[in-house]
Amino acid sequence: MLLVTGVSGGLGSLVAERLAGRQDVVLGTRAGLPGTRPVDFDAPATLPEAFAGVDTLLLISAGYGEDDLVIARHEAAISAAEAAGVRHIVYTSLSGDGDHLTYSLAHRWTERRLQRSSVAWTVLRNGLYAEFLTWIATPDADHRITGPLGDGRLAAVAREDLAEIAVRVATDPAAHAGRTYELVGERPLGGADLARALGATYAPGTLAEARTALAASGAVDFQVPMLTGTYSAIAHGFMDGTGVKSDLRGLLGREPLDALEVFVAAVRRG
Repeated sequence: MLLVTGVSGGLGSLVAERLAGRQDVVLGTRAGLPGTRPVDFDAPATLPEAFAGVDTLLLISAGYGEDDLVIARHEAAISAAEAAGVRHIVYTSLSGDGDHLTYSLAHRWTERRLQRSSVAWTVLRNGLYAEFLTWIATPDADHRITGPLGDGRLAAVAREDLAEIAVRVATDPAAHAGRTYELVGERPLGGADLARALGATYAPGTLAEARTALAASGAVDFQVPMLTGTYSAIAHGFMDGTGVKSDLRGLLGREPLDALEVFVAAVRRG
């Protein structure tokens, strides 16, 4: 049996859509929504029951949070999986070129923890989503993209592609045991590209201006350095995909979705 965690939103919901109706799949949510199994990494005592009868665990990274919180969640999940006799864990991590990002540490810790675990494992190092660009590069009221992306580019990837790969790997895990896959886009996008596609103006501000705006936006405290650091990593050339060899096309078996088209569609949906 395959258990998929975190299916109430984002990447997890796309995975759940692809697996709907399969008798060999259980979907897990923290809230225990109808048709799902309650899986709460913040309540480790509940996990043995949640993981009962599970052969493969698709561990979708347990949400945003400070490093100690995310690591504690992942430790609880992996330890419970070991105790429950889970045979294989597939983990959605962060691409290798993301090591300069503030939120990479919890991912790298989890990868190390899997490598010393008693179960087989596969790591899917996901690039930043094309949809994520709507958080940091949507035009303002004056139709300007002011995010401080400089002349940098992001090898963004469509969540749909990542969900498809996650399903393929998790439903045939033995073929991918001990593998770490880099999943970044093939066409890096810069601020000028995004603006041109929307008929907007690219007028990048400074990191300090972005930090101030983020702090005033109602963002949670840890999100301010997280997003500012993401701007900086992109602007200074660390996220354009040149530092990793992408396995995206090979695992999809087709041409990846156009990240620019995905971004434009997401902006227009609002």
